[in-house]
Amino acid sequence: MSKIIDFKSASRTIAKSGSKSKSGSEKKSRPKAQPDNVIDFFTRKPLSDHLENKLIRITPELDGLEMLYSNSENQDKLFSVKVLAWGLRSSGEVIGLVPWLHELIPCDEINDVLSGQWQGYYDAGVDEIFYTAPLHKIVELETAADYYEYQCESDREIIQEIPDTIGTHAVLSADKFKTLTLKEVVSWRLRQDGSVSAMLIDENKMISTPVLPGDDCLFASEDCDDFHYFFQHHIANKIKAQDPDALAAIAMLSEN
Repeated sequence: MSKIIDFKSASRTIAKSGSKSKSGSEKKSRPKAQPDNVIDFFTRKPLSDHLENKLIRITPELDGLEMLYSNSENQDKLFSVKVLAWGLRSSGEVIGLVPWLHELIPCDEINDVLSGQWQGYYDAGVDEIFYTAPLHKIVELETAADYYEYQCESDREIIQEIPDTIGTHAVLSADKFKTLTLKEVVSWRLRQDGSVSAMLIDENKMISTPVLPGDDCLFASEDCDDFHYFFQHHIANKIKAQDPDALAAIAMLSEN
């Protein structure tokens, strides 16, 4: 991930000094007691942790708020990327969500010295750093979660779909990055199990345009063997324009 950060020339660097924090509302608790001795086979973590962190509702970020992160190669700077959405966990916590490497990930779970460590959120409109979800997003998510009640027959059932509002692109390659295909992410689908899928267009199934969320021609990125990474639009545009720095970084990624 640090190699990707190296050529994010469109990402602003923000001084760490002078940071402020915004106060949020008291988080709504949805406790679900689970035995801590039950371990998830894949994550190796207590099942109770997964259930508390499970996403139950998402909402798009529409005001341009950003996530701040740092890395070990630039210890005196912070980098920013657009927040895609805000998510309500079953515990009642509300967190920002960003496309990161190959998945949509909660900002507070980005914690790698090399690829990036979450440092907070940033509001460019008022030049302010804050550390908890905005109050209006907390209210929106909690109100929606209370209003909508789903009874699903399967953990993979789709309970919500939101449009991509930040120009996310998926990078596909079938030949170890000798050639690349960039596909725009149309939407993101939240499933009953708390997972979120990026939806891409299958041109062979496309009947009409524009393609909107919920269209039958959409497929999930994780169902495609050629899918590798997500990039925000400014990086995708650099790749499309054959920018030497961007192509060099892609070449380095292909070696990992």
